[in-house]
Amino acid sequence: MTVSDPVATQAHDHSLGLAKRNAFVLAAANAFIGACAPIAISLGGIAGDYLLDEDKSLATAPVTGFNIGVALGALPAAWLMRLIGRRYGFMGGAMVSALGGLISAIALFRLDFWLFAAGLMVLGMGGAFVQQFRFAAADNAPEGFKAQAISWVLIGGIFAAIIGPQTVIFMRDFFAPIQFAGAYASVIGLAFIGIVVLSFLRVHENTVLLEHESEEPARPLLEIISQPRFLTALACGVCSFALMSFMMTGAPLAMIGCGFSTDMATLGIQWHVLAMFGPSFFTGKLIARYGRETIVATGLIILIGCAVVGSMGIELWNFWLALVLLGVGWNFGFIGATAMVTTTYRSSEKNKVQGVHDVILFGTVAFSSLMAGKVLNTLGWEGINMIMWPIALACLLLLGLQVRSDRKNRSAAA
Repeated sequence: MTVSDPVATQAHDHSLGLAKRNAFVLAAANAFIGACAPIAISLGGIAGDYLLDEDKSLATAPVTGFNIGVALGALPAAWLMRLIGRRYGFMGGAMVSALGGLISAIALFRLDFWLFAAGLMVLGMGGAFVQQFRFAAADNAPEGFKAQAISWVLIGGIFAAIIGPQTVIFMRDFFAPIQFAGAYASVIGLAFIGIVVLSFLRVHENTVLLEHESEEPARPLLEIISQPRFLTALACGVCSFALMSFMMTGAPLAMIGCGFSTDMATLGIQWHVLAMFGPSFFTGKLIARYGRETIVATGLIILIGCAVVGSMGIELWNFWLALVLLGVGWNFGFIGATAMVTTTYRSSEKNKVQGVHDVILFGTVAFSSLMAGKVLNTLGWEGINMIMWPIALACLLLLGLQVRSDRKNRSAAA
């Protein structure tokens, strides 16, 4: 053992301890600020339907506005955090979420559909900062803890899955007879709780400790994003998230159309969001044991199973079980794909790559949420399920080709 070994060990232990602290803080912030997304999504289509007249085909447009906001906010979020640091950047993002909740509530008081869609777009821009939580946890963690750090942050989503829908149930009629305004006004309180939690974040200290791990200069953006591994990870992440958004957006409207109550639809979304984040307790360990690609493939297969269950009938159990499978498939597919993406860039490249990644990701998610209303209106619930499985299967085949290519490269290098 060399003289420097104890110093290196002490530095690693310190960085690991700080990484765990930051992951815990980000998970706690995700529990409150992340709860804004279930509120926006579970009620967005229903409130849109409430605000429209005869033509209901644009009912999911407010949810699309939310996802467009996430896409539009991705690059500004990355730029702002590079400028002022992730701690203050995330706190600023929470304030944007609060503003979105305020605009949405005002729109419901005014019965203004397009102002409501704009409010959800602003809320989505705040959500773009929340989506950066997972990268912040991974970038500031030792290599062996990266996948678990992402999982820890997403565990906060379990609490968001409870807080969000329960807030809807208890607050939606707070300003009766104005429907749903109370739920969106409550976003302001959730955002400010998140700001208090984020004040304990110390992510910049860990960044300094890990800076020596990658001293290579940044490559051109096109060179990074044209890597086959990046493109495969991006495709699988986009597929997992877009298909999840597509079905999750359409499911509440389909349930109400089949005679179920708003509470049943909201509880279905709650079970879905619990399934999205519940596996995060062990997803990181599964990735460490079986590899990123295996877990992504498992997630895509589960998404196909979700479409099969949804196609079997329109009983309550069909909707709820499909939504649960949708959540688990998203968890494995998205966390695994995110972990794959983190292997394709250097520390000096992270901000621009993460920003571009999330612009593409949430731009596609926005399109999928808009199409959910269109497809549901023309092809019904069966049409939504029919579209799910071929897209998931195509990404599964792409992932298989990437794994085969990686094996060939390793064999050639050996």
